[in-house]
Amino acid sequence: MKSFIYRDATIAFVTAAAQTCLLIEKCSEHERNEWREQMLRLLPVLYLRTRLLEEAERMMEDDEPQRFVTEEDYNYALIGMRDMLGQDDAYLDIFVDQGVYTDEIRTAYISEGLADIYQELKDMAAAFQTGQEPVMNDAVVACREAFDAHWGLKLLSVLRALHEISDSSYQ
Repeated sequence: MKSFIYRDATIAFVTAAAQTCLLIEKCSEHERNEWREQMLRLLPVLYLRTRLLEEAERMMEDDEPQRFVTEEDYNYALIGMRDMLGQDDAYLDIFVDQGVYTDEIRTAYISEGLADIYQELKDMAAAFQTGQEPVMNDAVVACREAFDAHWGLKLLSVLRALHEISDSSYQ
């Protein structure tokens, strides 16, 4: 039987994660509308690929996998998207506290949500590039756990915000 990291669902997830990271990193190389449309197509795939991951156990005893994304990496992604999106970056979102919806509406930012998601995905992808199976396994498991805990909801909020600012015409 194939190891968890070499199963089709895991490879499809890692591929979608890598594509998302690349699109975020290279946002300045795209026109705003083109980038937004690519995100609107890619984020649902990423969500689905993450949901389709099979359950797996961690292989190492460390609590958390190694982090690879530096503050500079995070800020580069954040500022690049913020600059490109301009006034379209901000949107209104319902505050969620420990999984409980409240009546509090707050201003959220597409760039910040995507930068947070980027950090999780890029850390996992960088761990995957080590070629060390226990490191790769635990990075995917941790990324899925983080998806369940916080970045899955961020992805859906960002997707909604991107949809609201997109052209309604078919591409």
